Amino acid sequence: LGGWGSLVNPTGVAAWPGSGRLVVAHDGKKRIHVFGPSGFCLRRFGERGEASNDIKYPLDVTVTSDGHVVVTDGGDCSVKAFDFEGRGVLAVREGFCLPWGLDATPESEVILTDSEAGALYRLAADFQRGELKKCQMIRARLVSPRAVAVCQTSGAVVVIEHLKDRGPSKGSTRVKIFSAEMDLIGQTDSFGLNLVFPSRIYATAVAFDKEGRVIVTDVCSQAVICLGKPEEFPIFNPLISHGLSYPVGLTYTANNSLVVLDGGDHSVKVYSST
Repeated sequence: LGGWGSLVNPTGVAAWPGSGRLVVAHDGKKRIHVFGPSGFCLRRFGERGEASNDIKYPLDVTVTSDGHVVVTDGGDCSVKAFDFEGRGVLAVREGFCLPWGLDATPESEVILTDSEAGALYRLAADFQRGELKKCQMIRARLVSPRAVAVCQTSGAVVVIEHLKDRGPSKGSTRVKIFSAEMDLIGQTDSFGLNLVFPSRIYATAVAFDKEGRVIVTDVCSQAVICLGKPEEFPIFNPLISHGLSYPVGLTYTANNSLVVLDGGDHSVKVYSST
């Protein structure tokens, strides 16, 4: 089935809980690829098409602790869930303007951003039965929120907002951290980071490491940067500063390897944490 090289414009990556498998969303004929630890493709599903379980344009992907793959589909503004065999078990369409980023909580709920609505949602479902339990807005008045990550130990949530600049530049980004109770506990933007770091940062993806530190990808410096824990936010510690061309996705595996999805050369890059 081929390896990492079969990806087309990848948009999202997630680690399968408790295993070395990785799930990647991309723009190929089958939108979701499941890879084994060595990069061998184990499974492909999510046809490009018009049927209810097809995926028109995947923006992000996550895997719940009970092994369901959940995808945001920008093509029909829905959230779709699949079992390990790739069978569609649930499609949630109500009320979304443009669902974008998503991440699973340890309880198999899903936190997701709606970029156009400027909102953050918590989605709970019985994926086994294909039943939506609740889809609740937990934060409003965000500015184009896209990438999101949930800390698996504290329940904190980090979101990247995309701000419009006046003038010719492509805008800037802001990183916001909320507690598990959705209180704002820290934020920094491209301007604030400019004070601690000489070049401009445009963050595209975000993750928590297992110590609860916030990690972001920066497409301006083609780097992965640690911004520290919420209480020390923001520090500036580059983790990867060469070898990337356009990092768009980020996740940690069960054995704490850092996985970067590189949209520049359509690849998955795995870094050991030691």
